[in-house]
Amino acid sequence: MMRPVIEKVGISAVQAIEEAGYQFSLFAESLYWLIVGPFLQQPVRLRIIVSEMMKIGVLAIPIVILLSFSNGVILALQGIATLKDFDAESQVIPGIAYSVTREFGVLIAAIVVAGRSGSAIAARIGSMQMSQEVDALRVMGIEPVRFLVAPIIVSMLIMMPVLTLFADAAAMIGGGLYTGIVLGLSLTTVLDRSFDVLVLYDVLQGIYKSLVFGLLIALVACSNGFSVTGGAEGLGRATTRSVVMSIAMIVVADMVFTYFLTR
Repeated sequence: MMRPVIEKVGISAVQAIEEAGYQFSLFAESLYWLIVGPFLQQPVRLRIIVSEMMKIGVLAIPIVILLSFSNGVILALQGIATLKDFDAESQVIPGIAYSVTREFGVLIAAIVVAGRSGSAIAARIGSMQMSQEVDALRVMGIEPVRFLVAPIIVSMLIMMPVLTLFADAAAMIGGGLYTGIVLGLSLTTVLDRSFDVLVLYDVLQGIYKSLVFGLLIALVACSNGFSVTGGAEGLGRATTRSVVMSIAMIVVADMVFTYFLTR
């Protein structure tokens, strides 16, 4: 009776290990082309990297700012309501500052990128895989990982920290505006108090996480794109799976990071 369950668990575990190995191989091969490619007259094109940066980062700035601003207001609402029972409403200011820079800023940015860019990357590579464009690249002597994956990884590693800083700023302004209205303080005063309690390491925690999150999103999206089979239905499954896997890995990685960085 337990045998089918054990078999399914075993098969799932083997598939997960295989997928992790494939993602690592994509990263290693991308690193190879980034370092060795210029010496082989096959560099990763700067034009493609800039194009990916525009798609992944620049076009995502408005939605990241909007969601982060809203998140900052929510943190202020909840913080003031909770601290009101202890007559410590003013302590919401350092609370928002720490929460945003260490956790919520980078999480908002990563989830937006995973849902917006991760799905688009998986769909684009999956469409190329189905239409045999990936095979055509190989026939023309163009390595698909160099042409498709490496620029995405570089763009993620550049733009995720930038989006995180935008998210931090927007969330602190949102929380500061609401806190200032409730406590009768100006936004400048609230932000000054926030910066008084923050140190560089608080901001760097979010930056470190953003690099890892960006790498995870890129590898998950690309691996799901290359593994597309089964036509349009398979493409839809791969796109959905890319978003779900990316967000799940972001949350788990954030938990691990937070455990070690706060010890």
